[in-house]
Amino acid sequence: MLVNSSLDEVKRRETALHYLAHLVKQDGREALFDLTGLAGGFPLSQDDIALLETYAGPALFGEDLDRWGKKHLGGEKLLALNRTSSGILAAILALVQHGQEVVHYLPEKPSHPSIPRSCQLIGASYQEYSVDEDLELGDATALLVITGSTMDHQVLSQEDFERAIQAAHQRKVPVLVDDASGARLRTVIYGQPRAMDLGADLVITSTDKLMEGPRGGLMAGKTNLIDLIKTKAHQFGLEAQPPLIAAMARALEKFNPHNLELARTRKDQLHLSLASSLVGLEKTPTGVMLTPTSLMKNMGMKTTLTPKDAAILLAMLLLKEENILTIPAVGMPGASVTIRLDLASPDAQRLSDAAIGNSLQNALEVLRATASDLEACRRVLYQ
Repeated sequence: MLVNSSLDEVKRRETALHYLAHLVKQDGREALFDLTGLAGGFPLSQDDIALLETYAGPALFGEDLDRWGKKHLGGEKLLALNRTSSGILAAILALVQHGQEVVHYLPEKPSHPSIPRSCQLIGASYQEYSVDEDLELGDATALLVITGSTMDHQVLSQEDFERAIQAAHQRKVPVLVDDASGARLRTVIYGQPRAMDLGADLVITSTDKLMEGPRGGLMAGKTNLIDLIKTKAHQFGLEAQPPLIAAMARALEKFNPHNLELARTRKDQLHLSLASSLVGLEKTPTGVMLTPTSLMKNMGMKTTLTPKDAAILLAMLLLKEENILTIPAVGMPGASVTIRLDLASPDAQRLSDAAIGNSLQNALEVLRATASDLEACRRVLYQ
């Protein structure tokens, strides 16, 4: 394997970021096409920037964030964090004790790594169930985490959502919904209610996923639980700082579901234009994706590369050869390696369907030519 550890994933990410910096410095931001769906941004005015002080910032922008955050997520109280993973960690630190159990219910496995890693950190056991398994909660269960939408945008049905929440509440177990992208996918694309309206006790979303906000986590929920989690967040430096709080507030204020609705419509045409030449290409709610298993079929050759290695290589080649950014090139350790092209990304509007198809085919040809030379593959990933 070319990517064997979290350290390898960090080094691969550093390589991608180094290339990104070179590209933007040399050719300008318009040369990059970010199709991750995580482009984010800091939609701040000059007046906002002047107020980004340590104490005045959170005081002033916190009021705006409370207003727009409750409109987006519901709940009694909000908490801004520096990442969704930080919020998950803070919640587990606050609500789960050593020896207790966290149960995770999600559309399909595997989970986001932040959940089992947080459990491991405090010595809690961890169990996960997909929708095709019977959810089991025991006497030791201290928290149920529900994922509304997976890393590959598989969405939990409202019926399964409500059934899991009811099962937890029957045992007096609090429910935290990891709605990182689901807070928009489920509600805008699938017409589901907000997680808090479905009966959840807590919900957290990523303010850069499918919206033009900063990479940060916004949690909403019942006041007593948010207070406990907020205490832990401040103890360990997990809370959002003034620039994040301000940008979250402005991004939520400006959020318009129209871009998601346009992407939902366009993805059908893109899939139609590419499916005949790419085996196993699948639709997502707002784009298309190629799993590592399907990628191996498209390579059409024997190779010692694992599906994971091949997918990360393709992502890096898309970046280096075609200036198209996907999550496996820059994702954090444990992120999905599925090649997902998200049409809700602002940069997607600057690419035609034909251009996207040509770039995929070009990168795939380079991958085929490189796959038999492991040293050349390593140079793609780590230089």
